[in-house]
Amino acid sequence: MQQSRIRNFCIIAHIDHGKSTLADRLLELTGTVSKRDMKEQILDKMDLEREKGITIKLAPVRMNYRDYELNLIDTPGHVDFSYEVSRSLAACEGALLVVDATQGIQAQTLANVYLALNADLVLIPVMNKIDLPAADPERTAAEIMSLLGCKREEILSISAKTGQGVEQVLERIVENIPVPQVDFEAPTRALIFDSYYDDFRGVILYVRIVDGKLEKGENIQMLATGAVGVALEVGALKPGLQPTAKLMSGEIGYVVTNLKSAREAHVGDTMTSAIRPADKPLPGYVQVQPFVYAGFFPESNADYQALKSAVERLALNDSALVYTSENSPVLGFGLRIGFLGLLHLDIVRERLEREYNLSLVVTNPSTDYHIFLTSGVEIDIKSAAELPELTNIAEIREPWVKGEIVLPKTYVGSMLGLIVSKRGKQTNLSYVDEQALISFEAPLANLLTDFYDQLKSLSSGYGSFNYELDDYRAGDLRRLDFLIAGDRVDALSVMSHKSEIESLARTTLSKLKHIIPRQNFKVTLQAATGAKIIAREDISAFRKDVTTGLYGGDVSRKRKVLEKQKRGKRRLKRFGKVDIPAEAFFVMMQRDGEN
Repeated sequence: MQQSRIRNFCIIAHIDHGKSTLADRLLELTGTVSKRDMKEQILDKMDLEREKGITIKLAPVRMNYRDYELNLIDTPGHVDFSYEVSRSLAACEGALLVVDATQGIQAQTLANVYLALNADLVLIPVMNKIDLPAADPERTAAEIMSLLGCKREEILSISAKTGQGVEQVLERIVENIPVPQVDFEAPTRALIFDSYYDDFRGVILYVRIVDGKLEKGENIQMLATGAVGVALEVGALKPGLQPTAKLMSGEIGYVVTNLKSAREAHVGDTMTSAIRPADKPLPGYVQVQPFVYAGFFPESNADYQALKSAVERLALNDSALVYTSENSPVLGFGLRIGFLGLLHLDIVRERLEREYNLSLVVTNPSTDYHIFLTSGVEIDIKSAAELPELTNIAEIREPWVKGEIVLPKTYVGSMLGLIVSKRGKQTNLSYVDEQALISFEAPLANLLTDFYDQLKSLSSGYGSFNYELDDYRAGDLRRLDFLIAGDRVDALSVMSHKSEIESLARTTLSKLKHIIPRQNFKVTLQAATGAKIIAREDISAFRKDVTTGLYGGDVSRKRKVLEKQKRGKRRLKRFGKVDIPAEAFFVMMQRDGEN
């Protein structure tokens, strides 16, 4: 294929705005997939993607339209995978910006537009779902024009579900998206924008050849990780793997390697020829670091090795997944796993339970903290249980994020109140037609629990939210411990700001009181910071009427039996064990109305 006939593009949008459905129609119109093999969300291969209606793993595919080669990358829409989206954009010259005509511009729409503009991509605005009764094309078009500065006639109006207007999308791709810049003589440089592990073939890389060419059987090298290997097979995705003799500059395709783990070929890394290596890597590579951590414990200790083996297998595919062993006196042996965000956590948990048939106890998610000790040493902790003695700490720094909320302007007041309640600071407020854009900064830890639920509740479901990690800032942070029947449960410990610690303690104890079952003795629930108890709740004991069989006689007979019961309860309180249900360890994620 002549390079002048190649068009590389991706689809970017907010969640549920119709990216995958539009990709289905493009595959149908170009004849890439036959009608017999066609199914909804054909590029979404995971069951979870189909159930949730979201794209979790990006998917490239090559289509032929007239005499043109169209390389499409269907990208994830969630904030957790924004780095993958940025690398996909770097592999393209243009992007389809899909906006739902019923919802208009959303937070992730803005985030993806900024990423695309930073990558100097040509944007083609597409207004989807115009066939729905709730669609408001004129309002949505006005928002798009205000955002991009384009004209009304430049916005394509389509229905990806029915296929209306999709042919125009293909025409606009051919006309507007630039031809890739090529250099066949330069040393080979290929951008890795995704990778996965195949049980039978090893690590398979999705790449965009920027300079030079890559042939089957060629020795390859990764510039960031230093890993070396062999390109056992190269080819295009249609959407299955279709081998070719080589990949040329400007093309997007796959490379089957003999590497043993995706950690050897990170997303964003530059692949080059081991015989004639390039001098410098392609720009934009960063080592992705998880910043949300949670403890994963099997309900039975006998399943610990099965859990560890399952996580190791998932990590072969997901280089962002970081884990270490953890031991809890209450929960036994488990793993503390790092994630890119709460959706990433939820996906991994569901995959472990479904694909590996594991019953798990997952602790409250937390973030990492930078601790500066009085001795001058800096340490990084992933959970409150790792915090050193307060007397040895000079300073604690917590991660802050920059966030954006898009919602109808009538809800601005309540949303500003929510931001303030999370120790956040509003930095900017602007309006796009009837929509308001609130920019703010806030501690990440305060957004991990029920912030998204509260945002949806306060905005009647219309608000959308996007964030990115900013920096680490010093704060007056304390460790909050919870004691059940006098025993401290480390898995429940959390870090909290001094101004919030008392209200957090009382709220959490109130939830625990409804979760932990009653016993035959009174159970005391306490919250403590250091040696100071700051909140308490009591779970009353079951009372058995031991005087039922007594009748007549002196009252001292009844007192004697009741005193015997009292002594028994005191003894049971000393030696009895409280069974803590699995829900207690995820209590921070429970909404207030679920008690």
